[in-house]
Amino acid sequence: MAGFRTTVCEQPTPQGHGRVILADPRGFCAGVDRAIQTVQTILDADNPHQGLPPVYVRRQIVHNRHVVEDLAQRGAVFVDELDQIPDQAVRAGVPVVFSAHGIAPSVVKEAQRRGMRVVDASCPLVSKVHREVQRFVRDGYRIIYIGHRGHDEAVGVMGEAPDRVHLVEHEADIEALDFGPDTPLVMLTQTTLSLDETADLAAALRRRFPWIEEPPGSDICYATQNRQQAVKLVAGQADCMIVVGSANSSNSVRLVEVARQALDERFPGQGEQRAHRVDDAGELDPVWLQGIDSVGLTSGASVPEDLVQGVLETLASRGFTQVTRARAVDEHMHFVLPAALRSARPSRKLPQPQG
Repeated sequence: MAGFRTTVCEQPTPQGHGRVILADPRGFCAGVDRAIQTVQTILDADNPHQGLPPVYVRRQIVHNRHVVEDLAQRGAVFVDELDQIPDQAVRAGVPVVFSAHGIAPSVVKEAQRRGMRVVDASCPLVSKVHREVQRFVRDGYRIIYIGHRGHDEAVGVMGEAPDRVHLVEHEADIEALDFGPDTPLVMLTQTTLSLDETADLAAALRRRFPWIEEPPGSDICYATQNRQQAVKLVAGQADCMIVVGSANSSNSVRLVEVARQALDERFPGQGEQRAHRVDDAGELDPVWLQGIDSVGLTSGASVPEDLVQGVLETLASRGFTQVTRARAVDEHMHFVLPAALRSARPSRKLPQPQG
């Protein structure tokens, strides 16, 4: 991992004296970018399905309201469950995209039973955790999964083996578990949590079950860790932090919590009132900026950069015209599109999915 460094990316303008410190990396991770491009590729291709939508998407493709609304305006239809997709669309071969958060086997089986044309946009890092569950279940393990109950990723992972995967969100959940040393145990983690976030629960699991195993590599997503490190770097220099991201985005909410903890160290007892989450510039509260000289700015892994630019413009209109960039680490991760779409190009018919 590269060392932390801060570089000036824009010269201050004569107007205003306030400073904005942009966190880098921020915004789209490789898995989110891949999922959004998956839907966009289908929308850009010829739609031979007369009178039917060009694509259905199960659940939010990523957890960002603006992304979902933009794709919906272009014609994508979002559904909560597959039974909301009419048989006529299935017979016509309208593609059904699974979101970046992964999918339970029961949903896959339902799609197969109905003969749906599926394009799986699950993040490869989430798919890795699914494969770990499958492997450990085959080897006779009970799996203790650190995650957030109800989150789409956790629902999908637990769906691999509902009777063998035990979710823990708080230490009380660990105390409620009852396994003896003769039960093989392994610890897995939701990818959108950070090492800091899971450290206490992981330590509690090791105390309670000293024989518990862990997979060879961390399940924590590189983007989650990098964005939280960048927030810590920025919060060490700014008077307050703005995180752009939706309320149902786990990683965006965590960025706010990390910012509050970091700011609380510099401004004891004030962390909560100095770090804020907004969906877009329209949610900025001028009260947050009173008495503030420097604002840290970042965004969650499912947030388009234009939303960050909108916040920058609003901050500039309120006197925060000096912009610097605090870079925590360089990111070069990229995931290719699902195999079914790799030969698809705008104005061309989509190839049939393989497998």
